[in-house]
Amino acid sequence: MGSRASSLLREEDIEEIKKETGFSHSQITRLYSRFHSLDKGENGALSREDFQRIPELAINPLGDRIINAFFPEGEDQVNFRGFMRTLAHFRPVEDNEKNKDPTSGEPLNSRANKLLFAFRLYDLDRDDKISRDELLQVLRMMVGVNISDEQLGSIADRTIQEADTNGDMSISFSEFTKVLEKVDVEQKMSIRFLH
Repeated sequence: MGSRASSLLREEDIEEIKKETGFSHSQITRLYSRFHSLDKGENGALSREDFQRIPELAINPLGDRIINAFFPEGEDQVNFRGFMRTLAHFRPVEDNEKNKDPTSGEPLNSRANKLLFAFRLYDLDRDDKISRDELLQVLRMMVGVNISDEQLGSIADRTIQEADTNGDMSISFSEFTKVLEKVDVEQKMSIRFLH
């Protein structure tokens, strides 16, 4: 199956994906084979249901949020190139030689893009700020019923109080970045992809 999957990927597509994401030729063909095996509809695109069949995402409390990150606004399928662009955020930073996002000039796996990706996991309504309710929803996803609503509310209030520098009772991307300035985001948001 792996050789059949890689034969469907044209060499010029591989080269473009390499430039865009920084993945090596062998990583792209291996990930294409995985993409192809997940594509249960055999239509060259993955649906949310295809992602939900991945055991690691199914048990992850933020699995739905991570799955949503693969889909552009209003889309219900993602093609291989979109799949690769999202995965590129998780490439270790030391591998980012040509991994450029054409719109920002930043590598997709740069600290700024990793932070933006993480910020969007919390910004549920995509209004460019994290409200107390959004923070509570994500905290609930992560801890389930292990903590009372009162305790969760207290955590959310303290988090916003510490991060909110402009007094709008929400966390902007710049405030989010400031709070995480001493966190090794590059390492914590990296997955080692086999070469």
